[in-house]
Parts: sequence; C-alpha cells; structure tokens
Amino acid sequence: MKTEPARAASLAFASARVAVVEVPMKTEPTTFDVEAIRREFPALHQEVNGKPLTYLDNAASSMKPQVVIDALVGFYARDYSNVHRGVHTLSQRATEAYEAARRSLAQFLSGPAGKGDTTPAPDDEVVFTRGTTEALNLVANAWSAKFLRAGDEVVLSGMEHHSQIVPWQMACERHGAKMVVLALDDRGAIAEGEVASKVGARTKVVAVCHTSNALGTVNDIAHIVAVTRAQAPDAIVVIDGAQAVPHGPINPRALGADFFAFSGHKMFGPTGIGVLWGRRERLAEMPPWQGGGDMIRSVSFEKTTYAEPPARFEAGTPAIGEAIGLGAAARWLMALDLAGVARHEDALLAYGHAQLGAVKGLRFIGSAPLKKAVLGFAIDGVHPHDLGTLLDMEGVAVRVGHHCAEPVMRRFGVPATTRASLALYSTHAEIDRLVLALDKALRLLR
Repeated sequence: MKTEPARAASLAFASARVAVVEVPMKTEPTTFDVEAIRREFPALHQEVNGKPLTYLDNAASSMKPQVVIDALVGFYARDYSNVHRGVHTLSQRATEAYEAARRSLAQFLSGPAGKGDTTPAPDDEVVFTRGTTEALNLVANAWSAKFLRAGDEVVLSGMEHHSQIVPWQMACERHGAKMVVLALDDRGAIAEGEVASKVGARTKVVAVCHTSNALGTVNDIAHIVAVTRAQAPDAIVVIDGAQAVPHGPINPRALGADFFAFSGHKMFGPTGIGVLWGRRERLAEMPPWQGGGDMIRSVSFEKTTYAEPPARFEAGTPAIGEAIGLGAAARWLMALDLAGVARHEDALLAYGHAQLGAVKGLRFIGSAPLKKAVLGFAIDGVHPHDLGTLLDMEGVAVRVGHHCAEPVMRRFGVPATTRASLALYSTHAEIDRLVLALDKALRLLR
C-alpha cells in the first residue's frame, strides 16, 4: 500500500475538496442547485402537524429520490423473478439488473483516489448484505473463525456504533481475544497518540468508523492504516462507512482498508440492503458465514464445496429489488457535482453551529476539526426526548437518544443527545426553522 494516495483519498473526503466521480451518463459537473435536488424527493414536500416538514434525521435514514422509487416499482411491476438459475426471460432480466447494480456499486467505490492510484473496485469485491450491521457481523464471524486466537487484540475507537462494537466483542469472547479501545479527546476525535500507542504486535483487527454517527467526527483513516501496516502488518482494517457514503466520493482500496461496510438506506437507497466491500484476497481466504442456496459449487451429504466470492457470502434469495434500487441510488449520486454537494453541506454545518451555538445552555457533543453533517447537542435541564417531541409538533424531525453509541454518551457525561443531521437536500431555511422551533420548545420546557 502506498501512503500518499491513501492520505490523499482520506483528506479529499475530510476537507470536502473532491473531484467529480466520472460516470458514463455525465461528462461535465453541474452547478449544485439544492432546490432542484429537493424536487427529486417526493417525501420532502409534505406537512407534519400542519407545518412544512423539516427533515433533519438523515444520519438515521435518508429520503429517496424518485429515480430510486421508480427502480423499485419497475422491478416489481415488470421484471420480478428470482435470480441466477432461471432460464426464462424474467429471471434473466432480474439477474442482469441485479448484477448491473453490483457493477454500479463497484464503480461507486472507485471514487477519486489521489494521484497515482486509479484502481477500480472489481465487481467480485462487492458483497450484498442486509446493511452495515450484517456486513460487520459477516467479517467478525467469518474472518475471526479462521484467524482470531486467544491473546490477540481487536482495536476499536471510543466512538464506534454498536454494530461495530458488539460483533467484535462477541468474537473476542468466543476466541479469548482482548478488545482495546482508542480513547477520545474532549472534541470527540481519537486522542493524539492513541493509535500509535495501542496498535501493536498483538493487534489482529483495527475496526473504526470513517465518520461517527453521534459526533460527526471524520477519522483520519490514512493515518490509522499507516500505523497499522507499520506496527501490526498482519492485522486487518475494517471500516464502518455508513455515515461516509452519502457525503463524498469513496475509494476504500485507496484508503488502505481491507473491509468497508455501508447501508443503502443512508445513501438515498432502500432499506434492507447494504454492501460489504472486501479486498479480493481477503474475501477469498474467509470461510462462508451462512449456508444455503447460491453460495455453493456442489452439495452432497458427504461434502459441500463453496462458490468463489461474492456468491460465497450471499446465501439464499437476495433482496433483489432493494439491490436494484441501491444501484440506482449509486448512479444518481455519481451523476452529481460532488464538490458542490460537499461545499453546500459544509456551509450548512458551519451555519448550524453558529445558529445553535447562540442558544443559552446548549453544548455541542462533538466539535472535532474534521467533521461532517451532524449537529449533536445537549441543553442544560432539558431532556432530549421532551425536546424531540416538541420539535416534532413544529414539523421538525430530529433524532434523540444514545444513537446506538452508548460509550460516546458516557464519555461526554450525558444520557442522550438531540441530533440534527444534514443531507445534500438540507437547506439554510431548515436550520432557521430548527432554531425557531427550538426557541419555542425551550420557552415551554424552562
């Protein structure tokens, strides 16, 4: 692995100075127009409790553009059949659409990689799963079954989602390995020196998020990978990319990852579908996690032989329509001016910090210098669930709770936060409506 391309890929995402992903349908970037984007999302144009919907819960799940809805409806209305083994026309059409979606995801995962590294993601490095959670469980089960041993160490950061923590915790318990946690500083970033001091000869896994769902922190993946390769060359690097994929170009190979997991529903695609990207050589050395149809070469009562990846990890009838919808979402994203999207989202984040920062008693939970799309906060004397309920009465949708990141809440001494999270269709006017609704709610609660 070359450090410079990985560093370039990491900083391109974090600083939002990104190139436009090239796709056949578009050769020139367009000026980003948020109002034009919003017109593609039917759900945004409704009232909730008699007020215009202000949807600021995108870190939990994003809305869907019409092109994704049409892809789902079109498949079920015209082309529905099971995939891969049918000889009839509908099965062949379904199979082609399903595998075309895989090709689209491979292209999506070949975003700008930095000078000198333009290797595309092969189709066979894209495994369809039910989402980030299943993808991380797949690695934690299949890889650890063969390679994790007593005395080994699994390194995670203190900002991880439960979907990263729990599968590796279970794997450590099964195999007698130890979990090591990278501490966070007061801004919500991995504390300086933590990676270098805690990744070592016993490390077999480094599992971290690209972007924190609770804090918005963007981790320096290139630095984490470089230290891991230097100090634990046999370790794998597993990235939870769920919060990264909606906000910029992604190239996990250039970042230096071994595995990269994400969900469709957070990147404007359907629920119930996601991707585990894995380096071909890593996938090939792993045993299957689940058994059944489509993951085999041959079966007898004496012995079963397994298919090559990705089929080896896709047992049973897949979520065909959802995969097709995710492929449509990936193509839709790749056709956008991603540099314009990043500038828009970063300007919104700065505006949100400024406007919310003026609220008396409000404390941001997460203020790392590299941050994306998340405004998490606590307010003195106000329970987030009460606040979220009152904001909903004003048509403002936010998320309240621990966000499946209880260790983060304990680190910052709060039981829960209120989280307003942004997407490319969010606007300055929505931030203003959030602040007005917040002011109204606080006058009732205080």
